Amino acid sequence: AAWECVKSFDTPACVIVKHANPCGVALGANAGEAYAKAFKTDPTSAFGGIIAFNTEVDAATAEQVSKQFMEVLIAPAFTPEALAIFTAKKNVRVLQIALPKGGATAWEQGRNAQDVKRVGSGLLIQSADNHVLKLSDLKVVTKAQPTPQQLQDMLFAWTVAKYVKSNAIVFCAGGMTLGVGAGQMSRLDSARIAGIKAEAAGLSLKGSAVASDAFFPFRDTLDELVKAGATSVIHPGGSMRDEEVIGAANEHGIAMVLTGVRHFRH
Repeated sequence: AAWECVKSFDTPACVIVKHANPCGVALGANAGEAYAKAFKTDPTSAFGGIIAFNTEVDAATAEQVSKQFMEVLIAPAFTPEALAIFTAKKNVRVLQIALPKGGATAWEQGRNAQDVKRVGSGLLIQSADNHVLKLSDLKVVTKAQPTPQQLQDMLFAWTVAKYVKSNAIVFCAGGMTLGVGAGQMSRLDSARIAGIKAEAAGLSLKGSAVASDAFFPFRDTLDELVKAGATSVIHPGGSMRDEEVIGAANEHGIAMVLTGVRHFRH
């Protein structure tokens, strides 16, 4: 999940994963800045995690990262000085994986065309979640129009939500996750947990953007997100109560956009 997520970004990025869920994701001017922001999201959960970069790791970044206990480190390249720093640490698995060169097919883009799950003694094969969302795909459904910054934040949150186990709620701002709620049976609980994570890390959610990997079945989760500080929300839509949820967004004066597709990672 760490590598799959981090190579989704075109600018320097860092993803920290714990138990198959991203606990911190961030963009930066370089690997070191991206790591510092990703770690800040949830320092507690980052302990013993998997860290992935989509850019070369240098000595300065290695010095930062080496202060943290980690299991696996992944990047497309390491400087000799960085490798020397990691070699001195016991039980750290360092993986160098080339970024895909790109092309028209999923294979050329380094993505799986299909997902395979075990079902009893058989296999369930389905199309992989490979849809790349663009700004032109978004449908604004509220009176409040999202700002350019909110649109960028929502797209970032939506990309991260793809790699978070459903029910997934992701708060973010400025190319950095602020709180991640993952794997709960209730979307409302995922929203609450994401808020708790942000508070524990000392991060404000005021003015944040939120991605929900699937629609809101009721307005209660949206109310919780706004209460926490969110001012823009992205989700697939498709609920029988979409109009109720959109009405709630208008009541709160926030911007909401629909994608028309969902993630729903399991």
